Amino acid sequence: METPTQFFSTPIYYVNAKPHLGHAYTTIAADVATRFKQMDGYDTYFLTGTDEHGDKIVQAADKEQQSPREYVDQISRLFQDLWPKLNIGNNQFIRTTHPDHIRVVEMLLTRIHDRGDIYFSSYEGLYCFGCERFYQERELVDGKCPDHGVAPSAIKESNYFFKMSQYQDWLIDHIKTHPGFIHPKQYETEILSFLKEPLEDLCISRPKSRLTWGITLPFDDNFVTYVWFDALTNYISALGYPDGPLFTKFWPSARHFVAKDIIKPHGIYWPIMLKAAGIDIYNGLNVHGFWNVSGSKMSKSIGNVTDPVAVTDRYGVDAFRYFLMREMVFGLDANFTEDVLVSRINSDLANDLGNLFSRVLSMNLKYFKGRVPDPSGTDFPDLSLETDAQTTIQHFKDVMAAYEFHKGVEVIWGFISRMNKYIDTHEPWRLAKEPDERLRLEAVIGNLLEGLRTVACLIYPVMPETSAKMLRGLCMVLPETGFFPLEEIGKWGQMSARACLEKPDSLFPRVDVLKKTAH
Repeated sequence: METPTQFFSTPIYYVNAKPHLGHAYTTIAADVATRFKQMDGYDTYFLTGTDEHGDKIVQAADKEQQSPREYVDQISRLFQDLWPKLNIGNNQFIRTTHPDHIRVVEMLLTRIHDRGDIYFSSYEGLYCFGCERFYQERELVDGKCPDHGVAPSAIKESNYFFKMSQYQDWLIDHIKTHPGFIHPKQYETEILSFLKEPLEDLCISRPKSRLTWGITLPFDDNFVTYVWFDALTNYISALGYPDGPLFTKFWPSARHFVAKDIIKPHGIYWPIMLKAAGIDIYNGLNVHGFWNVSGSKMSKSIGNVTDPVAVTDRYGVDAFRYFLMREMVFGLDANFTEDVLVSRINSDLANDLGNLFSRVLSMNLKYFKGRVPDPSGTDFPDLSLETDAQTTIQHFKDVMAAYEFHKGVEVIWGFISRMNKYIDTHEPWRLAKEPDERLRLEAVIGNLLEGLRTVACLIYPVMPETSAKMLRGLCMVLPETGFFPLEEIGKWGQMSARACLEKPDSLFPRVDVLKKTAH
């Protein structure tokens, strides 16, 4: 049977500022989805990168007294250096200043221009320099840009326009006939609601008289292309469009992860650009909400922009990844505070998972000198956790396939809670005192060890380091891939009865709340 494929991408991040919590969330979510697909038997490709042209880059470079080239090299490097620290396993990092990308942008513009879908005209409209685009009055909130909170400037100039309006009916039909194209459902509704009003043509050029830091239009060297037309093309240029083997293999399965503030470029401009160029439309769009910090929108002016490096240096990468996946319902806004993060570490990771792992291995060491009992070698079906484990695996698979990462974590922790109650119910310390209950004790510890193996395998997409640490503690030999396929996890009794387990190291030390407060 042919191996299914999956291409995931993040947006390419605009390099006018350092990476923050929002960038980290999008990229970790795409990484978790990629690792899950690999466990489910898919051949995957994961793309991220940086968007490096436009007005805001020039302004930011001027502020730092650098050339745009020096500035984008510096900030892009911060993103490239961050992802390994967060255990991100991207296959490629693309930059829009790379010659291969520029070549594909020129190719796309030429193709659409030659098809007659780009024309030159004068335009007078309301322009937000923060967004680097014209706004329609109905898009404004109290006359101001919804993202920057400032009134856009009235600008009149001659530019090139993309005939987006003539594809409006096609896009509406495509969205309605392809359920899940925009996920979750509320964002599909938002786009369809926007498309109830007439769609205006898109201004896709900026005159070099006011901007030179961009890709020159292949049909008029007095203009550079609009930054979104440049940036969105990265999803195909990275794969070697038009005839690269990666493009042929992975483009049909492309799904883009984006935050809700850039849903219109991705949900309207991008599919229409592809349609106009005669390129197949991407498979779908996964849209997530915003991270607020202590109840407020992240903002430089408020001073609450959260640095993922500082957080992971204090609390660890896996704890950070767990918190982000557990706390945000994909599609809705979520709130980040260090107090909630610490509460999750102490409650979910140190108490529920860490204590369970430590208790079970310590009891196994005490009662069986570390030797692994055989959970299937004794006739105690009432003690089996196998059905619970298999139910957990199936439920985990279902919700992760639907990009419901918080539910995937909840499903695993439901099984962890089941095992903690199992210990309280069957009291292995009591069985150990009664020689006639020796086989029953073997069954209890053997089932708990198999349950821990199941948990260690399932947490891999969210917490890969902890997964490997637990599996090494259980004397499981990791495959070269670093994970066990989903279809293999449910087979009960995989732990070697000859293995001898040692006393485990602590998985997640509790965070001292008083010390944290004094920090």
